Amino acid sequence: MMAMFRSFVSASSQLRQQQQQQQQQQQPGGSSSSSSSSPGSGAAPAESIESQFSCPICLEVYHKPVSISSCTHTFCGECLQPCLQVTSPLCPLCRVPFDPKKVERSSSVEKQLASYKAPCRGCSKKVALVKMRSHIASCSKVQEQIANCPKFVSVVPTSQPIPSNIPNRSTFVCPFCGARNLDQQELVKHCMDNHRNDPNKVVCPVCAAMPWGDPNYKSSNFLQHLLHRHKFSYDTFVDYSIDEEAALQAALALSLAEN
Repeated sequence: MMAMFRSFVSASSQLRQQQQQQQQQQQPGGSSSSSSSSPGSGAAPAESIESQFSCPICLEVYHKPVSISSCTHTFCGECLQPCLQVTSPLCPLCRVPFDPKKVERSSSVEKQLASYKAPCRGCSKKVALVKMRSHIASCSKVQEQIANCPKFVSVVPTSQPIPSNIPNRSTFVCPFCGARNLDQQELVKHCMDNHRNDPNKVVCPVCAAMPWGDPNYKSSNFLQHLLHRHKFSYDTFVDYSIDEEAALQAALALSLAEN
């Protein structure tokens, strides 16, 4: 999934660079125009999609934009959703903590999207920014550019073998329904949404993946166990290379040193 995301971002960046170069070559003297139009004229400068009206996460024109009150950064509502699912969210752009209850719909940006026009990166047709996404999805020139973009490959492929005996402690399987590839927070949300009233006793997949975990122990109240035992990620605090007794002694020594 991460490789596909990087490939998409890389392809989008290359398309934007090619479009800018083409526009500069078409203008006299190879220089781009610096003039901009007022909102009433319905025309925006060519770089506005990239600089003013694009989401920093998906790199496309805003769709249902929302703004974080504390830092005023704007994103697509859907793009910001994963950040709102964590306990202490950070702005994806400036990494400043924010209150998820103080994320508001950006009506001012929506008005600008409806007022301004910009050229399509493929056919150069002037399109209202609010309609740019749907136009690009159907523009044959843009689709042709995407098809001709080089695919993402590793810069330096590794020759080291990937160890097969290291347990997966990053994603887990739901013990109720078998849903896969859930990280710790997604596992909690999934179980709360889909298995809140399930009476079955199940083995905690997070505990079972730990060196000290018992893969046969079934929790009588798995949801309460998840909410109270797994409020944090073990990766932040645990050294998996030492056993439980050594970890306890290290924690006691650190506590005594701090006091």
